[in-house]
Amino acid sequence: MEAPRMGNGQDFDPDAPYRMYHGETIPGFPQHPHRGFETITATIDGLVDHADSVGNAGRYGEGDVQWMTAGGGVVHSEMFPLLRTEQVNPLRFFQIWLNLPKRSKMVKPGFAMFWAGDVPNWSDTENKAKVTIWSGVDYFGVQSNNAPPPDSWASDVNNDVAIMHITLEPGGKVTVPGAHKGEEISRSLFYIEGETGHMQVEGEAIDDRVLLQVRADEEIQLALSDAAQTNGEFLLLQGRPIDEPVQQYGPFVMNEEWEIQQAFRDYQRTQFGGWPWPRDDMVFPRDKGRFAKLNGVETVPEEACKAKE
Repeated sequence: MEAPRMGNGQDFDPDAPYRMYHGETIPGFPQHPHRGFETITATIDGLVDHADSVGNAGRYGEGDVQWMTAGGGVVHSEMFPLLRTEQVNPLRFFQIWLNLPKRSKMVKPGFAMFWAGDVPNWSDTENKAKVTIWSGVDYFGVQSNNAPPPDSWASDVNNDVAIMHITLEPGGKVTVPGAHKGEEISRSLFYIEGETGHMQVEGEAIDDRVLLQVRADEEIQLALSDAAQTNGEFLLLQGRPIDEPVQQYGPFVMNEEWEIQQAFRDYQRTQFGGWPWPRDDMVFPRDKGRFAKLNGVETVPEEACKAKE
């Protein structure tokens, strides 16, 4: 189980047998730094091994969500363990980069794990339309959700940050409600999986893999034709714009160019606290289940606890 070559950071060809493969033998991203934003890693299938310079760690997937605040600087690795030796090891997830406002760019790094059983979902009566609400409240009947880290832009409900994964089976349809803060909110809809011509948005057929900028103050009608051969999937992202300058280079997202340069200098000088793990591409033992280690305390999903009883 070894890639034919190392990834170069630009290998995004969806038809390539290997892409974004940066480990030597295990796919993933060995230790690398971040500053000035957050990563929200929302999983669908497969597992991810996380380790960071703060000493936090985890193995998560199959619907779990990890929320990491890079803040003033953190180094982490994200590896994709090949636990099955006789079968394929599929992995599907989204990693959303959520900017931090200037006042929070240099906060202390944070880490949170939301297990799949605690992530709210909605489905229609026919089970042809399903929505997973990774972030956001008062959408699709979700009255409460996992609390974002305190320094997150999403922690203020007035910013109306929402992240949703929408799946329609053939013949399915759903109405996405308008944003709570209306036209003050920026909303994007990504058609990520599905066939050309079978998915309709507000009655108009769309191509596959398109990005739609939609009005946040109006509801959206989505419908998949009965003639479709596969499901259709959307990723919905929305939130109040931070409305500050953005400078992004590689793993750093700041407001000014000099802050990017300072981030590189700080990383070269301090390594953002150093790397406490024995491997740059930290992978946990094959028989290790899903877990999260935060501030030295290890937790596991509720179903894992029940299985041990």
